[in-house]
Amino acid sequence: MTATAPTDATTAHPDADSQELAGFGYRQELHRSMGRYASFAAGFSFISVLTTVFQFFAFGYSFGGAAFFWTWPAVLLGQLLVAACFAELAARYPISGAIYQWSTRLSTPAFGWFAGWIMVIGQVVVVAAAALALQVVLPAIWSGFQIAGGDPSPVTSTGAANAALLGVVLLVLTTIVNMLDNRIMSAINRIGVTAEIIGAALIIVLLFTHVEHGPGITFHTGGQGGAIGALLVGSFSAAYVLIGFDSAGELSEETHAPRRTAPRTILTALAAAGVLGGLLLLAGLLAAPSLTDGRLATEGLSYVLTSSLGDGVGKALLADVTVAIAVATLAIQTAGSRMLFSMARDGVLPFSARLAKVSPRTGMPSATALVVGVGAAALCLLNLLSPDAFLAIGTTCIAMLYLAYAMVTGPLLLRRLRGGLPTPEGLPATDESGRPLFSLGRWGIPVNALALAYGLVMTVNLAWPRAAVYDPAGGHWYFQWFTVLFLLVTVGAGALYRAVRAQRVPSAELSAG
Repeated sequence: MTATAPTDATTAHPDADSQELAGFGYRQELHRSMGRYASFAAGFSFISVLTTVFQFFAFGYSFGGAAFFWTWPAVLLGQLLVAACFAELAARYPISGAIYQWSTRLSTPAFGWFAGWIMVIGQVVVVAAAALALQVVLPAIWSGFQIAGGDPSPVTSTGAANAALLGVVLLVLTTIVNMLDNRIMSAINRIGVTAEIIGAALIIVLLFTHVEHGPGITFHTGGQGGAIGALLVGSFSAAYVLIGFDSAGELSEETHAPRRTAPRTILTALAAAGVLGGLLLLAGLLAAPSLTDGRLATEGLSYVLTSSLGDGVGKALLADVTVAIAVATLAIQTAGSRMLFSMARDGVLPFSARLAKVSPRTGMPSATALVVGVGAAALCLLNLLSPDAFLAIGTTCIAMLYLAYAMVTGPLLLRRLRGGLPTPEGLPATDESGRPLFSLGRWGIPVNALALAYGLVMTVNLAWPRAAVYDPAGGHWYFQWFTVLFLLVTVGAGALYRAVRAQRVPSAELSAG
């Protein structure tokens, strides 16, 4: 890894956080202006229960029936195991580009590079998937948002085309915000998360006052295929929602007292999202006017809201969902741009010097925000080819993030087995408040082992090329194998870049970066 020696920019801000960052070899360039709530908002807005539950509810129900609800607590438990491991690392390595930095320092520079590469490409895909979610709510609010005309359902050709148009417009806006001051970005994030939490709580309460079914319906699959297979596919919904909690670690260099703040906000963001999302799923199922008319499997929660609460209230709540989608897209793009910045700062990417540049005025790496935005917009346009692209993009991004997570929990487990998780040299064994760093203690090995096993199993589950899932209409083999092919292309492109770079860079420098 190429370390950057502290400069006058660092010594001009001799606070403890900047000094700790200098201990890792980096100078303080990003503006450190985020407190605990802003750090929590970063993780919560990436998860964004309103965005993702509304986006994937219909899919989960269509395959798992009402029983897909039980995949939620199972996935939440698995991700809490992963989050606990990440909380330990966030306390010890409060550096932007968390997955890349953690994997590199726990394993080898080459392995860490691939973890970062897979993660950043996955984040670009997640940004695209989040932006496409506008199609689930905007046409339900007003038919004029169906610019492409025709059926607004995202599984139809006209709905998919319209999703691409709306998604690109949103990405233009989020890219602009991500090139402004980070205080503006943080303020939008905090306001949006507050509105999302209030909106989610209100939706849950209102739906529970319009219950049409008993909780026993959650024990009936009623989806496509056998019970086990249906639930494995139904788990995609929860798997897609409960990711991104590591964003608090991604923004460590912009957070005050990150070694104390980030571990807490990683766990609280995931726990809060898990509870709200689970209640939202249950409320939606119990308040659905019908479980058999087919609308729940195509229109999802938007149908439940407008049917159960009336057009006025339902559309007002959908407007809140729209805000959540916009803020989620912004937050995910921010996390992706920080990962790209962290790798570029180490000089291990093409055009690193440009990508690592931070505006002294705004404290934002504008070039990385632009790259992530353009990449996500290009992926959105795949929706113009076929409505199957919507699901292919969504599941691909989840699989890539799960794989990147496993590339952290795997090396971390090996380090534990070889003698435990050390505190980086030069850093105290306490956080900024003088308390011991967050640690799993004697539970570290079992929690870590279960987290790794869960992550690998879920990655395989997500990437498995099921024709009924990825190519239901038939004739698009590349969508059936999209996740596998995308992963192979991502790894292959990374290997090719490193091979070409090895011919130009001295071997000692390459192994360091």
